[in-house]
Amino acid sequence: MLVITVMNNPGTGAFPLRIEGLGAAADGVAHHDGHVLFIPGTLPGEEVLARFSGTRPELIEITAPSSDRVAPPCTLFGECGGCAIQQMSLPALLDWKTTRVAEALTAAGFEDLPVPQRYQTPSYTRRRMDLAIQRIPGGVILGLHRRNGDPVDMTECHVLHPTLFALLTPLREVLSSLGALTGRGGLVLNLLDSGPDLTLSTPAELTTADRTKLAAFGRQHGLPRISWQNPKDRSIETVSQTRAVKEAFGSVEITPPPAAFLQATEDAENAIVQAVVDGLPPLNKKDITVELFAGCGTLTFPMSEKGRVIAYEGDLAAATCLKAAAGGRRVDGFHRDLMRQPLLPQDLKSTRAVVLDPPYAGAGAQTMPLAKSGVKDIVYVSCNPAALEKDGRALKEAGYSVLNWTIVDQFLWSTEVETVLVFSRDPKRIKRENSRRSHNVPSHLDS
Repeated sequence: MLVITVMNNPGTGAFPLRIEGLGAAADGVAHHDGHVLFIPGTLPGEEVLARFSGTRPELIEITAPSSDRVAPPCTLFGECGGCAIQQMSLPALLDWKTTRVAEALTAAGFEDLPVPQRYQTPSYTRRRMDLAIQRIPGGVILGLHRRNGDPVDMTECHVLHPTLFALLTPLREVLSSLGALTGRGGLVLNLLDSGPDLTLSTPAELTTADRTKLAAFGRQHGLPRISWQNPKDRSIETVSQTRAVKEAFGSVEITPPPAAFLQATEDAENAIVQAVVDGLPPLNKKDITVELFAGCGTLTFPMSEKGRVIAYEGDLAAATCLKAAAGGRRVDGFHRDLMRQPLLPQDLKSTRAVVLDPPYAGAGAQTMPLAKSGVKDIVYVSCNPAALEKDGRALKEAGYSVLNWTIVDQFLWSTEVETVLVFSRDPKRIKRENSRRSHNVPSHLDS
């Protein structure tokens, strides 16, 4: 793991550097006088001139740019913290993210990794975003935080879906009129099948006048629902609803709770679901797939078309949503905090496969019981290579191999990367997969 060493007497003169790679935050990595330096805005292979500003390196000039360097498409890049690396071409960015995951798997002990499938989402397709609100004299700032700083007004965005971006200007007007917005607040935007779904948080409680204004805004802009999060107990209530709120997962239509988790883009969700379903072993009617960290059922309902699914989710609102949609289907939903009360090996003794999509920090307390269970096949959806390395090491020590993996880059120009990994310790399945690879047969034909 690379660490900056603060230099006691760095000097002030310019010095040349060669950028050797990218750190986890997408800053260029270089060495100078035995020290590891991170240079924002640079790319691997570039020759640069730098100097020290205090004890931090500062880029002066790129003397030999990388062939992967492009002009950032957004004029807010470098100020807004939503994107970390717009100066790199998208193919090169996908390669870098793939390398990050491959290095995590290698560090976990996996060798001879198969070539991954890869998908990169288009621009202007982001359907979920958490925005910061900052009251200023005469109005509000609505946007994302600059790196380690205050919010930047989102006057331009090349990732956000146009339907959501079109709401930002009228939102600034109505938000600036709210008495409850006394300082900083937040706004969760979700673009559901039924339309935009907004969840607002403010420092103070909404007044009657505030509620009237938000309800009028919802009617004017055709918003199915606007919700508000109470600053005291973090509970969420509906302020305005004009029609039913709906989202389809597979062939099942659900009613998501306010601020519900969605995959960032619809096409990325489809790619993840397809990789998960293709990664399941052959199932019969009696086989049970256990899903951990199931959310509202993004993966649950598409998987149920192949067999019975028992799904566990720690968030009460999401678990309630899943259970409400599960009636009459091959799905059993349960509310259970898997970090505090993980499923134990004996809980999984009749399980054919486990699918998990854990939070950013990884599966936590659920990892070791899963590794010690008798489950032969696991499909793991990862959003963090560092957590994947930790959890993957436990699976490797338990005898699992990586059958295949799929990279899904749904957070363009960021450091984030989604991966769907198929792990197995079934000798027959591993042998079959190795044979398929040797004959270059597409993986979807295996099951």
